[in-house]
Amino acid sequence: MKIKAHQLIESIEFKKLVRTRWTVSFVLLFFLFLNYYGFILIIALKKEWVTEKLGTGNYGLYAGASVILFSWLLTFIYVFWANRYYDQEVEVLKSKLESETR
Repeated sequence: MKIKAHQLIESIEFKKLVRTRWTVSFVLLFFLFLNYYGFILIIALKKEWVTEKLGTGNYGLYAGASVILFSWLLTFIYVFWANRYYDQEVEVLKSKLESETR
């Protein structure tokens, strides 16, 4: 059964999809902010730890690199989730949508 756009927007499936997307986005955003601001706070509050030697570099160098790697991981998680679940749900909803071209 085909439905119109305004009916789709009011449907439970659409609202659930939007809520799920916001939830995933906010959780990932929380970890992203925790990662970046945690690194900034470490630099501000533990300056001596950041400059301490570790092998060929220092803790600050490795911590900075880990911030970047963790950000890539968060991006990978979002892309994986979007490709695996979100896009499929969008396609299901789009298939229910009645064409408005005449």
